[in-house]
Amino acid sequence: MKYLLDSNTYIQAKNFYYDMTFCPAYWHWLDLQYSEGFIASIKSVYDELADYGDDLTDWVKDRKDQFVSIADNATQEKYIEIVQYVYDLENKNPVKVGNFLNKADPWLIAKACTTGVELVTHERRVPENSKDIKIPNICDVFGVSYLSTFQLL
Repeated sequence: MKYLLDSNTYIQAKNFYYDMTFCPAYWHWLDLQYSEGFIASIKSVYDELADYGDDLTDWVKDRKDQFVSIADNATQEKYIEIVQYVYDLENKNPVKVGNFLNKADPWLIAKACTTGVELVTHERRVPENSKDIKIPNICDVFGVSYLSTFQLL
């Protein structure tokens, strides 16, 4: 595996540019890349996507094996480091801290750290004085490379 996909890469593809009925080739390409060992995601992303109740939910539920476990000790330990780092950030909105930590985002970063893969996300870095907490900012701190779906393609 070389890349881990964020929830937003699936959601935005479905909602905007790679509708599942209009562009099934994209979804087939994802399957192919998984079968070749290039991409995957994590169980936490699966959990987020499996609750939508739409075509993407059905697609994800048929591909549960494409979402790797985060139960290993190395990922768990890195997750704790990421949580502590985010809690210690100054001038961040506590609600936004909670929102970030309650999603798959810190788990994705932790898994990418422990496996040495790149993270695929549509999030963009925000200035340090922003109240928001975004994947690219945390990736920078923990040495994780990231790119967008378009760069991946």
